[in-house]
Amino acid sequence: MKFMKPTTAIICISVLLIVLGGVSTASAQDPVYGQPGDWLTSYQTARTAGMGGSFVANADGALGSLWNPAGLSHLLQNQTQFETVSLFGESRMNAFSFALPGQTFPSVGISFVTLNSGDFERTNELNDHLGTFSAGNLGVYLTAAKRVSEKVSMGANFKMVRESLEDFNGGGVGLDLGLMADITREWKAGASILNIGGPKVTYREADESYPVNFRGGLAWNGMKGRALVTAQVDAQKGPGAIFSTGAEFWVHRVLALRAGYRDHRVAGGLSVRVSHNMRLDYSAQDNELDVLHRVGIVYDFGGFHATSQATPEIFSPSGENSVTTFHLKTRTRGEAVEWSLDIIDKDDQLVRRFGGKGNPPALVLWDGTDESGMPLPDGSYRYRFSVTDDEGVEISAKEQSVEISTSGPSGKIPVEVN
Repeated sequence: MKFMKPTTAIICISVLLIVLGGVSTASAQDPVYGQPGDWLTSYQTARTAGMGGSFVANADGALGSLWNPAGLSHLLQNQTQFETVSLFGESRMNAFSFALPGQTFPSVGISFVTLNSGDFERTNELNDHLGTFSAGNLGVYLTAAKRVSEKVSMGANFKMVRESLEDFNGGGVGLDLGLMADITREWKAGASILNIGGPKVTYREADESYPVNFRGGLAWNGMKGRALVTAQVDAQKGPGAIFSTGAEFWVHRVLALRAGYRDHRVAGGLSVRVSHNMRLDYSAQDNELDVLHRVGIVYDFGGFHATSQATPEIFSPSGENSVTTFHLKTRTRGEAVEWSLDIIDKDDQLVRRFGGKGNPPALVLWDGTDESGMPLPDGSYRYRFSVTDDEGVEISAKEQSVEISTSGPSGKIPVEVN
């Protein structure tokens, strides 16, 4: 698969966000900040902040359950996620999540979000210094999600919060519900209702209840999963309706660029895939006082996956090792309906494809020939193994390389002359 040049991708994302941003400017209302629980309801990760916080229809990560708990049903591998952002002064927010995909049972996850301030000066009515105090908040989410049909999934968060300010503290519990639907192969719709029945926090005698928040949106995921465009509407008593939009594009197998627009403010970010299982996220977001920089790390392991390994990795069709053997393993959520093993040359051209219906075989032999049976020239070739299940989910193995070498070993033989 050939990738678009980074400059072309940046232009495409910029044009798209200008158009969507114009719609956002006309649709958004000025929010009223300071609602109870805003610190948790408005939380964003590095990836979601880079997309303007528009994520309810594509909440596909461990921390995505904070936007839409139904998104956890789309998780394929066990996942851990850590996020951090430095706010203003010494204030900092951190988040950690761990999630397990389900098959017969629901997918489940647990998430922690913390907000900690630095020290504030305590004074009396005469402005005398009386030491310092601090504030700290904690939110804990327990999530469960499951597909209820081929195209629809549902999920729920049971959350507990604890807030402290100076010598006062309080806690409460609440519920989030989410729904996600596959409209087509590329289009998804998502909706969630947050803070059902609370949390309600009591510091002294007065109760502060988190207001109910409604979120709904659409997501388009095209170009074989490389492009993502999202739009979302948030509504709650006080701020009213807020429209946000964002875009993500993988310009290379290891690099993604993002841009977003929300509430008259812009954001951007990127991701770097440092390995097949690990991704680093970064975003910069405009704010009233300063630019907020968020950093996150995502690690996937186990769960539903596919693996492939060529043995030997270097072979000679005309020599002793005349073939290489691809060892294929897979674990899919649903029943496997189709598999493919593609071999690509240095010019990104497909030279040989193995495939079929149902589960893949454990072994596939390749003798170094193309689709017509003609021998291929010496060189390095990449191979990609993927399996699609009856839910339409494609699981791909890490792309690896195999080499054809018919020239044999080379080198210099010393000759002694007497």
